[in-house]
Amino acid sequence: MKYSIVVFPSSKVQEVANSYRKRYDPAYSLIPPYIRLKEAFELDESKLPLLVEHLEQVAASTHPFTAQFHRVSTFHPTNNVIFLAVQNKEPFTELHQKIVKNVNEKETYAFVPHLTIGRDLSDDELRDVTGQLSMVKFDLTAEVDRFHLVYQLEDGIWSVYQTFLLKK
Repeated sequence: MKYSIVVFPSSKVQEVANSYRKRYDPAYSLIPPYIRLKEAFELDESKLPLLVEHLEQVAASTHPFTAQFHRVSTFHPTNNVIFLAVQNKEPFTELHQKIVKNVNEKETYAFVPHLTIGRDLSDDELRDVTGQLSMVKFDLTAEVDRFHLVYQLEDGIWSVYQTFLLKK
């Protein structure tokens, strides 16, 4: 089965992200807006208890933090993805490193914490949308006090398998 590890931001941040995702993200109906901590990976169900135990230890050793989204950016020319950039990357990077420490799956891309609001755009559409959104001032914050192990159903929809609360 295919799994991933994500943070779902506050409903206010999700509202803003979804206002763009409805139009620019074909995955809009498959999963709420998220910050991916670990790329999607295949995992044999027999190994799931070990992963859950590892993620519980990660959560117990991580304090809650605040995510700040401040501007729109893109991964062009690598990918035609538009995203809300995370201003304070360090807490996400630390959490990512703790998570992948015991997950042997190779990462396809370098870890860049972000919230995707558009993907699979043509080059022209990407330039147009990025140009418009670069003039919008984003000042969004979200408290991060949990992360989620999600899995993909046969119809492509992602569902939460388990939620991990960060240490209080």
